[in-house]
Amino acid sequence: MDRNLAVILTLVLYQVVMLAIGLWAVRRTRDTEDFFLGGRKLGPVVAAISASASSSSAWTLLGVSGAAYLWGVSAVWLFPATLMGFLINWGLVAPRLARLARESGVLTLSELVAGNPLDPGFKRNIRLCSLIILFSFLFYVAAQFQAAGDAFANTFGWSARISLLVGAGIILTYTLLGGFWAVSVTDTLQGLMMAFSAALIPVVALVAAGGPAEIWHGLQELGPPIASLRGSYGWFLGLFFVLGTLGIGMGYPGQPHVVNRFMAMRSAKEIPQARAVAIGWALLVYSGMLVLGWSGRVLFGGLEANEQIFFEVANQLLPPVLAGIMIAAVLSAIMSTADSQLLVASSSIAYDWQLAKRGRKSSILYARLVVILLALLSVMLAMFAPEAIFSRVLFAFHALGSSFGPILLIRIFKGQVASNAVYQSLLAGVGLTILLNWLPDTPGDFAERLLPFGVAFFLAWRGLPAEQGSSGALASMTFPEDRDYD
Repeated sequence: MDRNLAVILTLVLYQVVMLAIGLWAVRRTRDTEDFFLGGRKLGPVVAAISASASSSSAWTLLGVSGAAYLWGVSAVWLFPATLMGFLINWGLVAPRLARLARESGVLTLSELVAGNPLDPGFKRNIRLCSLIILFSFLFYVAAQFQAAGDAFANTFGWSARISLLVGAGIILTYTLLGGFWAVSVTDTLQGLMMAFSAALIPVVALVAAGGPAEIWHGLQELGPPIASLRGSYGWFLGLFFVLGTLGIGMGYPGQPHVVNRFMAMRSAKEIPQARAVAIGWALLVYSGMLVLGWSGRVLFGGLEANEQIFFEVANQLLPPVLAGIMIAAVLSAIMSTADSQLLVASSSIAYDWQLAKRGRKSSILYARLVVILLALLSVMLAMFAPEAIFSRVLFAFHALGSSFGPILLIRIFKGQVASNAVYQSLLAGVGLTILLNWLPDTPGDFAERLLPFGVAFFLAWRGLPAEQGSSGALASMTFPEDRDYD
């Protein structure tokens, strides 16, 4: 069978399944709680895999493998960095957030971190949360659409514009149809596709390269910086490179499209099972992409576009049908993140912004219009201002992580944060991330990944004392020790 025909048939079948799930989800979406949180009925396996797929995106399959190809041995630090993020989210955040969200009745992360609803500053804070989400997701979703364009262009020779429009149209359709249910179930299927590709394609590349010993020997022959754990840096700057890379893990708690899976779970008692599934998934996928990048460097040295190594290995070493499945896996990674982000962006305007204006009122139609608008803006950004997937995703990832992460961690462990402190912390998180992104890069981008989070955490912590009075249900809510969450 011709490779292109096999790829087309695989993708068509895959997309039919995605749209069928969207149609099924329509019947389960009756109100805003269903549309944004699936009625808080998410089971442990769906929650674990959908959250994992949403947090990983094309950045994992294309960005991490591309970084391993380009950086060489020093890319190994991405593994503990991402694993630390999963451990923080599932070990510390998920148990407390699941219980807090259910008992408080909040539907979005913004509503949770914005402060006491009875405080006049609540409306200002929740609007700022909405703006941060829209700004960050504009770049994040654009990176996913750009990856979709790369996938189609690499496979069929299509133009980037046609590829972007086709991918965006498919994602929009099933997200608009079924909301959170469609997103969560399709993300689960897409996460399984990613796991399958991470189990297959790195092994094929590893065998073709001659095994671990040959790969290690091949990387060592290339010499520094490829063969060094410090990359191109000496001992002193190399330490900052490692700290900056590990700092990626600190951004995980602040991702609204990921932690909303914790808020949607039907029971906090199921979190240990979900945690085991999520950690196992992360171990398989991230280690697989590192091995793929290193094997690809030995097999196909000299690629100008390092983020194309996944496609290169699939096209060169796999039969047509399997190559088609691997391309579908990349698209699944793209869609699993883009659809979740579009949904959260819609909730930030259709629910959060309206909450600030006139209380808990929102329209599913309004939410769907926001999804369409953000998708169109993201397509335009991807078309007219393309950038490396790895760097664009990490910028948006840390803008969110440094804004929401510090407040969320303090909120679930210590209680309500004063309204003014929330506002200052949000501004510091996103503002410093943008500023440091404009300035020259530091080794491992340690300044951009650590400084905004640290400053935002300090500002939020200052809002803990005297302001934790008894005004409002959210302000008085505290929880027992871990025994009740596990």
